Amino acid sequence: MTIGPYILPETLNSAISLIVAFVLGTLIGAERQYRQRSAGLRTAVLVALGAAAFVDLGVRLTGNEGGTRTVAYVISGIGFLGAGVIMKEGMNVRGLNTAATLWCSAAVGAFAGADLPLEALFVTVAVLACNTLLRPLVNAINRAPIRESETEATYEVQVTTSPEGAGPARDLLVERLEAASYPVAGIEVVERGEEAVEVVATLLASAVEAAELDAVTAELERAPGIRHATWSAQTAD
Repeated sequence: MTIGPYILPETLNSAISLIVAFVLGTLIGAERQYRQRSAGLRTAVLVALGAAAFVDLGVRLTGNEGGTRTVAYVISGIGFLGAGVIMKEGMNVRGLNTAATLWCSAAVGAFAGADLPLEALFVTVAVLACNTLLRPLVNAINRAPIRESETEATYEVQVTTSPEGAGPARDLLVERLEAASYPVAGIEVVERGEEAVEVVATLLASAVEAAELDAVTAELERAPGIRHATWSAQTAD
């Protein structure tokens, strides 16, 4: 009979932790679901619940030391789940914000499982603020004009030629870029069917003058054997 009074408070405490994780995870997940993200309401709630359950279990079994170890495992484990929602499509990477939101949902659950509901609420409010209040600022920054020389990116110059002209085109590309003071970090030849290849040069420079690269590609297009020349940039992380 002495076991009952001991178990009930602990069980009730665990139930409260899970309820807090469920409610706060729902708040985060509802915003993700509204924006039609790949990881929506149910995923965010499950992540928060799972983190809370594991941390609570660690504390129940071996006290604060067990809870601390469990938090460390939750942090590393959620990374694998987050990686599953990150997708690379060509030069674009999608899902980073969703993965970060899942990571924060796990933090909310961990706070709830560690019997820190107020801190869990603070994290939830901060996550919602990041995903909602900062959105207009992000849009304003993205629409603001910016010069190429003020950004850090990976720059590539591509020329299209015939398969037999790949060697001369490669030499000419390197020569013109180095003459414009843009050393080449690497160069490759990509087949574009049976009658064309693309010679791609990656620049060492992480910032360029757009007008200078425009002039280089215009000069390359006038060279014999070159069908087309252009350049592109991939913004650095």
